[in-house]
Amino acid sequence: MKHSYFTIILLILLGTFSSNAQQDPQYTQYMYNTEVVNPAYAGSRDAMSFGLLLRTQWISLEGAPQTGTFTMSSPIGALDNMGLGLAIVHDQIGPATESNINVDYSYSINTSDKSELSFGLKAGLDILNVDYTKLNIFDQTDPRFQSNVDNKLQPQIGAGVYFNTDKFYAGLSVPNFLTTKHFDESSLGNVNNASVAAERLHYFLIAGYVFDISDNLKFKPATLVKAVSGAPIQWDASANFLINDKFTVGAAYRWSAALSAMLGFQASEQIFIGFGYDYQSTDIEEYSDGSYELMLRFELFKKPERVLTPRFF
Repeated sequence: MKHSYFTIILLILLGTFSSNAQQDPQYTQYMYNTEVVNPAYAGSRDAMSFGLLLRTQWISLEGAPQTGTFTMSSPIGALDNMGLGLAIVHDQIGPATESNINVDYSYSINTSDKSELSFGLKAGLDILNVDYTKLNIFDQTDPRFQSNVDNKLQPQIGAGVYFNTDKFYAGLSVPNFLTTKHFDESSLGNVNNASVAAERLHYFLIAGYVFDISDNLKFKPATLVKAVSGAPIQWDASANFLINDKFTVGAAYRWSAALSAMLGFQASEQIFIGFGYDYQSTDIEEYSDGSYELMLRFELFKKPERVLTPRFF
């Protein structure tokens, strides 16, 4: 039964190559992974920041998504009003692997003593590979599965805007504006005859606010909304507590998809470790053992005020 269910899911995923392309990876700990979708976030932490996030989705389901992201950013310029970053995403679903490598640039304007507005640009490449030999194909002579997709390159250009104070943040972004070429079902086996379908724009809205409940307790509700024409809106809402500037505990809900739990630990002034678990609220939970995330953030050259009062976003 697991294999049958996997086959259905895989056909749906492969079908996206002929319409809107593989869906962007999703994250439970999106509040720690903002640069991936919004280049205006680059450099906003006032430190050289490195981030690593590993996600394994739908444990025990063969061919389920596995995602890894690496980000690096730092403020630059004499006034530290610019940011430069690198964002790498590697996503694997069944026989398909997709990698995005992007350089991010941001420019910030102080709107008050405690707030700034940042504008960002993202540019890079998308690399797609599909290995049909990993599939258990009923008809081995099917011409649609005779030629693999090898290192298919597509450029990416995106932009975003990000506003933050010491308590509040909000951002709006489109990670990729460019039309992407994909293979339709009739030409999967022949790259030379591939037809073109346009990937629709993905819009990301992210926001959060930090409440000081006491000297040793902070509360941060946050949300992420992803919208694309022709598909249901994806909405994530989360609530995290920061205890003694060291421990983070929280929960999240992905609309009609999953319930999540999150834990985090500020191991040192430079190192933060986070863990996330998803319980699927859909029928797929019957065939999997949930989804897991592990993230690590490491920072250098942090400003003194950031060391005294670690920022919660």
